[in-house]
This record gives sequence, C-alpha cells and structure tokens, in this order.
Amino acid sequence: MNQLFQIFKVGSGDAAKISASPDEPHQHDYEELVIGIEGQLEHFIDFKNTVLDAPLVSFVTKGKVHRAIPKLINGKCDMWVLRFKSEFIPEITFQLYANYHNHAMLKLADNYCFKRLTTICEIIEGEMLQENPDLSVVRHLLAALFIMIESERNKTYPHENSLNHSKNSTLQSFLQILEENYHRPVGVEFYAEKLFMSARNLNLICKNILQQTVSEIIETRKLIEAKNQLTYSEKNISEIGFDLGYNEKAYFTNVFKKRTGQTPSEFREEMKKLLS
Repeated sequence: MNQLFQIFKVGSGDAAKISASPDEPHQHDYEELVIGIEGQLEHFIDFKNTVLDAPLVSFVTKGKVHRAIPKLINGKCDMWVLRFKSEFIPEITFQLYANYHNHAMLKLADNYCFKRLTTICEIIEGEMLQENPDLSVVRHLLAALFIMIESERNKTYPHENSLNHSKNSTLQSFLQILEENYHRPVGVEFYAEKLFMSARNLNLICKNILQQTVSEIIETRKLIEAKNQLTYSEKNISEIGFDLGYNEKAYFTNVFKKRTGQTPSEFREEMKKLLS
C-alpha cells in the first residue's frame, strides 16, 4: 500500500467475488481494521480459522499471516475496511498489537455502541473524499474508533486467562514505559528494571506475544516515530536522529535503511509525493 491511509466498503458484489476466488494466506505491510455491519467474515489468522456473523470487528497487525473472506448472509454483506501505515498513528499502534494479538476477531452487539463505530467510519470516508483531506482529522477519528472498540472488547472479554492477563499487563506496562522513553538511548536492562523483572523474562513475554525481542520493539518504535517526523515535520535528518537517541547521522541512516530499504531522505521524498 502506497498511501498512509485508506478506507473503503466491501459490499455484496465484492463479497461474492472474493468468496468465489479467495486469496491465499498472505502478509500486509500495513495495519487493517474491518468493521462488519452485515454478512459474515471467515478469517484465517494466528493459524486458526474463525467464522463470525456481523456485527463484528477484526484487526490485523502488520506482518501477520492471514486470509479474510467476506460472505453473504441472506444475500447481504456490508463491511468497512480501514488500512493504515503504522506511522500514521504511532502513539497507539503498539498498544493495538498488545490488545489484539490473541483477539483478532470480536463479535459485537448490534447496539448504540456499534452504530457509533459505523458513524465514525462514515465521517472518515467523508473527509477522505474531500479534494484536500485533512489527515490530522482522520488520525484523531481513527484513534477514537479504536478507543471505542477497546471499550467494547473489555466488555466482551472481562475474564481472560490469568496467566495471559499477567503477560498482557506486563506488555502493556512495557509499552507504556517505552512510549515515554523510546527517544532516549536506553536498552533492555532499563525497561526490565522499571518492571522489576529480568531482561530474559521481559524478552520471553515480548517474543511470545509480539514475536519480537525487546530490542527489536524499541528499534521499531524509534523508526515509526522517525517516519512520523520525516513525514510531518521540517526537521533535518540529523535532528530527527538525535531526537531518537542516534548521535550520528550516518548510524541513524544505516539503521533506517537496513530496516526499511530506504534512506531517511528517500522516505521523506516518497511521503511528500504521496501527500502532495
């Protein structure tokens, strides 16, 4: 996906075509949120197949192998699909990884709360249809959408397995501390000490839930913010690198290119073209 953000609807005709010739399981380089109003979603993710009738919500984090097949119920299917790059809302993306790692599919009640979700999607679509859509407005609306979904998720899953809940709580705490400190030149031991645990145990929890080491998560968070600043600020490359704990421009550039395949300057130019 080249854009930072996309929103579109999957209707009955689209669902019929996809069901007739579904994709193979695949990975995305973006995050994807599906809000099902009518119809059914068959979703292969986390190496299991789940089928839910709407109303439903499904969230797929970047890099997860999955296959989603929308299906008709009584000849109807109506689903919103929102796709966005992780740097589009970096302040909450990692929280989403923790919240949805084992609950990619949520069955929701057809009530006032769910109808609010569809209303927000309509407002987002309206903004994106403008000649010059204000992406800052879209970012805030998308964040609000996830806050509402999280509220419903907590009502749906109030009693999770205690061990998983403990691991989730630790990961949530780590991500919160990371959010406050990712710009500092500190490593795994710093975060482990803040959580009163060993670096080994923190790594085990992160590997189990996010399939990344603590160091990889720290670096990923730094790079998400680097992309955010390269896209939305006028700071030069050295300033952005320094802000994120990289004291040398060359080192920051090498790390960025190794992880993204582009230099910071190349990424900034690409974003300028996409947003122009």
